[in-house]
Amino acid sequence: MNYYKKFIHKILISILVLTSNMFANEYYAVVQPVNTYNVKSSVSGTVVDAYTKLESKIAKNNYIVKIDTKIDRIDLQQSQIKLDNLKEILKIENGTLKSFNKVSSKSKFDKDNQQIKVLNIVSNISDMKIKVSTLKDRISKKNIKVNNLYISNISVRKGDYVNPGTLLYTAYDLKQAKLEIFVPIKDAHILKEKTIYINDKKTNLKINKMHNVADSKHISSYKCEIILNKPTKFSEVLKVSFK
Repeated sequence: MNYYKKFIHKILISILVLTSNMFANEYYAVVQPVNTYNVKSSVSGTVVDAYTKLESKIAKNNYIVKIDTKIDRIDLQQSQIKLDNLKEILKIENGTLKSFNKVSSKSKFDKDNQQIKVLNIVSNISDMKIKVSTLKDRISKKNIKVNNLYISNISVRKGDYVNPGTLLYTAYDLKQAKLEIFVPIKDAHILKEKTIYINDKKTNLKINKMHNVADSKHISSYKCEIILNKPTKFSEVLKVSFK
């Protein structure tokens, strides 16, 4: 009689251990984008357009935010004129320098002064090229386009004044999704070898990333990341099992 009791007791313990392991390897995770972009302004200026109608939509090479570029464009136009003029002046002064070098009656002092004049113009041209490039870059950063990203939120409105560091918009790349779960440290190395089931359906998914440092909130766990390609729905909760 005692033998059968011990036998049944062992079976019950085995069932409990198995059940415990099954639940220990089951987790729940929210489907979320792999890449989230919180885009901040790198320039100062007044917002002249904020395309809030694109919120909760996928932008297809659309403008999201435009910041006033009126002064920058005037500055760019005048700087380009100055640059062109300097290039013409350089041609003339180079011609003068060549003439001086051919004339024996010109003193070394005159020739040196002309050479210095040419070098100063070259330096001014270099400075003006940098200014033109800087203005073009600034203008491009004030007209912000987005392509093939989901626009979650546009944080500014027409008439707002922004400074460098002001959040402009948040966008998601929906081409891939991820599931993040927190697994006990003692189980981390075992789970890498197991098959992943999503909502009890077998998959070919693999663990993409297993952090080897305990999470700051889940102090006895490692964060585990699983990548889902071509997700059809975000924000839903999925059951993740390892068997």
